Amino acid sequence: MLRLSTPGQSRFVQTDTFDVNYGGGEANVAVSCANYGHEAYFVSKLPKHEIGQAAVNALRRYGVRTDYIARGGNRVGIYYLETGASMRPSKVIYDRAGSSIAEACPEDFDFDAIMEGADWFHWSGITPAISDASAECLRLACIAAKKHGVTVSCDLNFRKKLWTSEKAQSIMKPLMQYVDVCIGNEEDAELCLGFKPDADVEGGSTDAEGYKGIFKGMMETFGFKYVISTLRESISATHNGWKAMIYDGKEFYVSKHYDINPIIDRVGGGDSFSGGIIHGLLTMPTQGEALEFAVAASALKHTIPGDFNMVSAEEVAALAGGSANGRVQR
Repeated sequence: MLRLSTPGQSRFVQTDTFDVNYGGGEANVAVSCANYGHEAYFVSKLPKHEIGQAAVNALRRYGVRTDYIARGGNRVGIYYLETGASMRPSKVIYDRAGSSIAEACPEDFDFDAIMEGADWFHWSGITPAISDASAECLRLACIAAKKHGVTVSCDLNFRKKLWTSEKAQSIMKPLMQYVDVCIGNEEDAELCLGFKPDADVEGGSTDAEGYKGIFKGMMETFGFKYVISTLRESISATHNGWKAMIYDGKEFYVSKHYDINPIIDRVGGGDSFSGGIIHGLLTMPTQGEALEFAVAASALKHTIPGDFNMVSAEEVAALAGGSANGRVQR
């Protein structure tokens, strides 16, 4: 997607210019995985014109393979971002109708070729929310992934500006049969799958005990191998608490807590977490180590402008290992 954001913390109604970036859910995850040394491919459809090419180039710049991006259609989806501060929240306005990916059809993709030889396929709940056509493409991609023995992860990522909870559940629940690793937060689990934790997150209650019951229920209902939840304490637009938990059917593990203040750019924080957990589960011996890497990666993303998390695995490992004082490295 094309991201047009107001400079600094200025408001939509007062700015005369926008800062230009490219990003979006799965694209952000692909960039993280490429930064960690994986061969990452992004699957989508973009126009052949110069703005479409600029979006492709943004991915290539960070090492993401674009072999499976179909070209065609008339426009790149746009979102406008107003970055909040203190008690004023950030705001997003979507302009996605008629975008190339919203109008893509199964004939645009050879999903068997895409999944052959792959280790991992990641998608988010934003993709099926874009359009019914996009949801059908995703369903076929998931079928191909399971046919080829590919691990499938899903970030539930409910967006109320794109669809209702009723529509989300009608589409998302059937797709869960293909998912091995389910990622979300308490709102996503309730609105996409109908599972509500016994926790008051907005009130600061993020104790893991409130999540254990729904984690077990989600695993029993959908057969996930891992259920993962991020736990965000929103103190203000520029000050958040951040941790996560993971359940593999046997053990619950809760990460360390990060106090992120000030937040530079929260957008892409969840995607950076997904990229981190994919890297962690692929390369680390325990789910606890994988989760600590993912939480540290996402904490770092909150300090970086733009959608992409431009950090190395070594930088993330240093933070996860306790190096959080921000001293100048000489």
